[in-house]
Amino acid sequence: MLTPLDIENKKFSKQMMNGYSVEEVDDFLDELTADYEKAYKESNESRAKIEQLTKDMEHYKNIESTLQSTLIMAQSTAEEVKKVARQQAEQIVNDAKGNAQKTVDDLEQEIVIKRKELEDVKKQFDIYKAKMEALLISQLELLKDINKDD
Repeated sequence: MLTPLDIENKKFSKQMMNGYSVEEVDDFLDELTADYEKAYKESNESRAKIEQLTKDMEHYKNIESTLQSTLIMAQSTAEEVKKVARQQAEQIVNDAKGNAQKTVDDLEQEIVIKRKELEDVKKQFDIYKAKMEALLISQLELLKDINKDD
């Protein structure tokens, strides 16, 4: 690609006859050089801008990729946390059920023991009552014997 300097330094051979006016050619070349220089600068600026935008786009693509990876990892971690929490909750419920069942079993066993103790106390009471009755009967017989003697 020609540079504005190439256009400005271009020299044409001069012809004696039927040639172009050197002054008009020089004026046109000056005008062409100015326009071309402006277009050349804009082209270079556009290339630089495109290059910068491409770099920025790559940078943002990397950020996007990182964010997607982070999001996937966060979702995976959240699922794992929920799974662990469910397992812990199930374990707590199972432990509570086991403890409740053990308490129920202990209470039932204690009820059985207390009923047996109650039955033993009733038997002892019945024995005591029978002994007292026998004692009272013997005392009554003794009193009857004493009253007969009088």
